[in-house]
Amino acid sequence: MSMVERFESITLSRKRVHHILQNFKKSSQQLGDDRNAIRIVEDKGKKLVVKSFKIPNAVNKLAYRFLRDSKAKRSYENAVYLQQHNIGTPAPLAYLERVDTLSFKDSYYISEYAEHDYTYRELINDNTIENKEEVLKAFTAFMFKMHEAHIYFLDHSPGNTLIKKVGDSYEFFLVDLNRMKFYDIPYEDRLKNFERLSPKKWMYDIMGAEYARLSGKDPAESIATMWSYTQKFQEKYHRKKRFKKKLKSIFS
Repeated sequence: MSMVERFESITLSRKRVHHILQNFKKSSQQLGDDRNAIRIVEDKGKKLVVKSFKIPNAVNKLAYRFLRDSKAKRSYENAVYLQQHNIGTPAPLAYLERVDTLSFKDSYYISEYAEHDYTYRELINDNTIENKEEVLKAFTAFMFKMHEAHIYFLDHSPGNTLIKKVGDSYEFFLVDLNRMKFYDIPYEDRLKNFERLSPKKWMYDIMGAEYARLSGKDPAESIATMWSYTQKFQEKYHRKKRFKKKLKSIFS
């Protein structure tokens, strides 16, 4: 079966993307512990990030071949959309995917590397980080701006926001972008979009009050709603974790 490449880039040629992917295979600079391979690649004096998505199962191979956009394509297009609306994300450079006549094979997303000081997850757990209240208020303003641009980030987990201190302010960069919705977001949906970020109530006291202030809403109600969604998410998450652990013990 003949192989076909589907490719898009504003700045890179196909030949250069192939060169970057060759270096990706040689790179030992792994990022994160992910089911997808994510590595830093040095290219012409710049640090790039290449994400190779896990090869899908048989059903999704057909779906990505004929019915749905791949995760690589969605990551690239969503990053372009974020940049067009001045929402921080590592600069998108290209995506490339390979298909044959009947099936989807593999896919890659390439972006610049965003220098950062820590992630939102570290903000939760690292007690040496200073001015956490100011960081959370700035982050909430970032979320408000994103929602005003009709962007709902479905994978809004703590590892997917990079944070950089610049002078007396903070910049935020979203990563892992393949799952987003774009619509006029109702207020309750906006509060729900915070549910995966932290298990700590004090953080929601700050974020809920700040989001209410920016929105002209009641702070107490906003905090209560935000925290209620978070508690439901945490309960579901831990229930699923316990179930997986039980299955593992049964079949081990």
